[in-house]
Amino acid sequence: MTTTTTTAAPATWEHWEHRVQTAAHPVAYRLLRAIAARGPVVRVPRVGVVVSDAALAREVLCDTGHFTKTGPGSPSDLWTPVLGPSVLLNMEGPDHAALRRRLSGLFTPGYVTALCARVLAQPLDALTRRLRAGEQVDLVRVAQICAGAAICAIVGMPAEPGRFGGAHAEASEVTKSVRLWRSGMTGRQVTRAREMLGRLTASAVTAYRQGGDETLPGRLRELGLTEQEARGAVGAFLLTGTETLVSFIPRLIALCHDTGRLDRLADPAADPDPVIEEALRITVPSPVMLRSVARAARIGGVPVAPGDRVVVATLLCAQAYGPFDPERPHPPELRRLWFGAGPHFCLGMPLAMAQIRAVLAAALAAGPVAVTGRRPARHVLIPGYARLNLELRSAS
Repeated sequence: MTTTTTTAAPATWEHWEHRVQTAAHPVAYRLLRAIAARGPVVRVPRVGVVVSDAALAREVLCDTGHFTKTGPGSPSDLWTPVLGPSVLLNMEGPDHAALRRRLSGLFTPGYVTALCARVLAQPLDALTRRLRAGEQVDLVRVAQICAGAAICAIVGMPAEPGRFGGAHAEASEVTKSVRLWRSGMTGRQVTRAREMLGRLTASAVTAYRQGGDETLPGRLRELGLTEQEARGAVGAFLLTGTETLVSFIPRLIALCHDTGRLDRLADPAADPDPVIEEALRITVPSPVMLRSVARAARIGGVPVAPGDRVVVATLLCAQAYGPFDPERPHPPELRRLWFGAGPHFCLGMPLAMAQIRAVLAAALAAGPVAVTGRRPARHVLIPGYARLNLELRSAS
């Protein structure tokens, strides 16, 4: 069934964000909220120690001596069988620090801006042109094509528009098996994920061996990564960035529409970053982050022991700071918590922000636009819309 809104009497942004969350995780979302209502740190049988306070969450994420990504119930249980042992997602300590240092120059502002200008030019030109022509455009599909274009660039595939949709679909197949509360995949799911990822990253191996700075794998080679490390890094970038962007971009447009901000953002003098940052706080690209306790400690007075699983509920940490309000600055403990904190802060954040700005600018370049229909996506890892129709608003 299709649910449609109009500009005459739109539902509130709170209504739509609640629907997006409950469509994706009908049980887990309600359970998280119920747990958080009991306190900022709550031990839940068979789930772990749930943290829903931003300051405490940041302490956990920055304290790699007590809380690790490599112990029982941590991200390593999920990603190591698929990506191998040496990617940033499942590493700690000196090896992680050394690999991150080598990657630190990868996503510079100049590089990500040039990359987006090159690989997104065709789909974004088409978006602006179709809107100007009066067509109704599904922004979710546009975001999927843009994500596919970025995937092709990351793995060293030729940037051919016909490949973009398939590249996104293959990357999505890998993430479909991941669930909020489950720290690992079944053997069958691991096999399937390896097959899909193997096909996606085969081009990366070729690009790595050819070298040069025209492709991301070639840049990884120049930074000193081995072929295996480069292939793992490419796989990690694919899995962590693809669904986040496809989820966030339509939700950003929807939030701006529902709060009457689209026209203001279309002003060439307007700075979109405060609105983007606030929309990230509301939507939270990583609803939860997992850690394993390596050494006995306390989180907000609650004792934890080695082997305990810590569930950082970043969604609730961020949403506790009130309704959507781009004019209100984020306090230090909250700042960009959805991208992580400390030594595991998201390395691909500059690329994500560049892509977001590019799609937003292309949509607004068409003229005054409005959301004319939408449908939340059901049972997905990252909450989002299955469809979000965008159309040029009539002058009347």
